[in-house]
Amino acid sequence: MKLWDKGFDIDKGVEQFTVGLDKQLDTLLATWDVLGSMAHCIMLHQCKLLSNSDIIKIIPELRNMYLQIESDGIQLSDSVEDIHSQIEFDLTAKIGEPGKKIHMARSRNDQVLLDIRLFTRNRIEAIALKTQTLFHTLIQQSEKYKNVLLPGYTHLQIAMPSSFGLWFGAFAENLTDDLNLLLAAWQCNNQNPLGSAAGYGSSFPINRELTTKLLGFDNLNFNVVHAQMTRGKYEAIVAFAISQIAGTLARFASDACMYMSQNFAFISLPNNLTTGSSIMPHKANPDVFEILRAKCNKISAATFEIQQISRNLTSGYFRDMQIIKETYFSVFSQIIECIDFTNFIVPQIVVNTQILSDKKYNLLFTVEEVNAQVLNGVSFRDAYKATAEKIKNNSYQFTGTLNHTHQGTIGNLCNKQITDKLNSTLDSFGFDKVHKAIDALLNNKNINN
Repeated sequence: MKLWDKGFDIDKGVEQFTVGLDKQLDTLLATWDVLGSMAHCIMLHQCKLLSNSDIIKIIPELRNMYLQIESDGIQLSDSVEDIHSQIEFDLTAKIGEPGKKIHMARSRNDQVLLDIRLFTRNRIEAIALKTQTLFHTLIQQSEKYKNVLLPGYTHLQIAMPSSFGLWFGAFAENLTDDLNLLLAAWQCNNQNPLGSAAGYGSSFPINRELTTKLLGFDNLNFNVVHAQMTRGKYEAIVAFAISQIAGTLARFASDACMYMSQNFAFISLPNNLTTGSSIMPHKANPDVFEILRAKCNKISAATFEIQQISRNLTSGYFRDMQIIKETYFSVFSQIIECIDFTNFIVPQIVVNTQILSDKKYNLLFTVEEVNAQVLNGVSFRDAYKATAEKIKNNSYQFTGTLNHTHQGTIGNLCNKQITDKLNSTLDSFGFDKVHKAIDALLNNKNINN
């Protein structure tokens, strides 16, 4: 049975082709579909479209369904088309006539839009908190190794002194930027589309501001045509924000691969975290970082795929949008896996504390030599030429000390300030507001308000 059943059967091949993976993916939306229905029905009741006798049957049973799905999951019946159908049919089987009324003033178009918004909001929070954990791991490593120097490179040529404090801390601060972009994606996503129906609104006198409040949204998509046009667009925005976190992790993995090479030998991993070769007994390969890099690059490709599906559609709903879910939903589990693994592997990294004892790094300090001369009254250009001449005739030797004190350099990592940036961004998401709204919804605190 289908919500749009008109008394004839659809060709089985057409049905299988058009449904595709949607029924499996819809199980991820089940709890959110129930929550959306709860908010919608409370709104209908307050707008006098559902009676008192209807609402006192509908809300408790929807709550029971939510708890049951949270505990045991849900399997869609062969006879139903999607999660929206399953919830409505199950509710009607439990409470009778009132269950048939919950689709009033809705379309499956705005239902799936709402479900994806709620699902996305939940997953963004999980990603943000996982990123916070990784951030602190990187900051801890930055502080632990802040006095251990390593060569900095430009063009992969020896350039200036850096430190492991700077290296680990750089990726931590990268994550603060990534979270700022994720916050922007959250703000786009955290708008209520419910009430847009099939994309042109409803003649029922509904209250969209009420469902916005009940579901903890910051705002709503006011224009109903616009609300439907966000399908695909918002997924691409969120996927792009996630891809930036993936890009940070991929770059870290690339550094780690290079630094583990014997030609660099800056870091290593315990033997049990490396892999070997079937013919070369000496090999201890950084496969963990190579796989991490590949997985992150795969995540980055999702944005393009989503955009390609949706970019040339005209306004209004199209079934093409269903296919976006196949790419979009998997991005969340993939990035969480990558963040978790990076958080696991970072503390396992063994740092070489004697890198600069190798003579090939002597030229790392030429800028220190130039700057020392400038501080003694020599013009910068003359100091530069004098140092270059020493390098040319092999008489250069650095005998001074490092004196990097400005913000964000070797001697002043500013890890506290970077942490403050992260905390400020996390506070801006407003996760508590969402939690309170959902808690109120599940505990029937809104029916008589």
